[in-house]
Amino acid sequence: MAEQKKQESGLQKFNRAITNPKTQEYLTSVLGERKGSFVNNLTALVANNSTLQACEPYTIMFAAMKATALNMPLDNSLGFAYVIPYKDNKRKVTLAQFQIGYKGYKQLALRTNQFAVIPNATDIREGELVSRSRLTGECVFKFIENDEQRNKLPVIGYCSYFRLLNGASSTYYMTKDEMEAHAKRYSQSYRSTNEYVRKMSPWTQDFNSMALKTVLKLNLSKNAPLSIEILDAINADQAVMMKSETDYEYVDNEESMYDAQKAMEVAETFSDFDEIVNGDEKNDESEKDEK
Repeated sequence: MAEQKKQESGLQKFNRAITNPKTQEYLTSVLGERKGSFVNNLTALVANNSTLQACEPYTIMFAAMKATALNMPLDNSLGFAYVIPYKDNKRKVTLAQFQIGYKGYKQLALRTNQFAVIPNATDIREGELVSRSRLTGECVFKFIENDEQRNKLPVIGYCSYFRLLNGASSTYYMTKDEMEAHAKRYSQSYRSTNEYVRKMSPWTQDFNSMALKTVLKLNLSKNAPLSIEILDAINADQAVMMKSETDYEYVDNEESMYDAQKAMEVAETFSDFDEIVNGDEKNDESEKDEK
């Protein structure tokens, strides 16, 4: 009963925040005619998710606004974007963290009309990696055709690939050990010595999905021409938005943000594309996947 009252209190807190006149005025200024459907959909989402009810209301709202800005539904079954509760032990509060899914990055790439082969990612099983050039990054694979046989073999790494309309292509490969090190470096929850905290990490709950998303995201951020929309998604991924849908705070990462700027520098080398990122420097980290 105590837990139920706490959840009800959380839902009431969210409802008070979303119906506040100042909040409604802000949503109208940002969303215009879409405000009504946004509020209805978000209210239903929170009402049906007890874990979200524990989150600070405005972090839920700003995360949902980011999903709306990227034209991505917050439907877990679709896998485009998510709002994930994150317990901030320093603040003693639960915050809503925005996350782009693996399918979300593929969808954003598809919208640019710059890819002959849409970015994809796959796990690599034992015996499938034939060679790997450390100089060029090129890999040669011989994939096992029989899925039943393949699924019995251990995963040794993860790889992402895309090809642009101009013929340029990129293969990005990480060993499983490299992916494990990446997760521990950039996710406080995954490297936590607290078993409960570690169990709550997306890396613990579904390492394979997080690894596929990570290798795809890194390939895009390092090697692809980045549209403004893709860069915005990279910056927003894994962020908590406390003050607005463009105010990013990366609560699950201790290291400073710097990879969005790296991604911007890469994008500027593809100046022949119509929609390329340029502008002021940002203190964001695109590589930090929880990346």
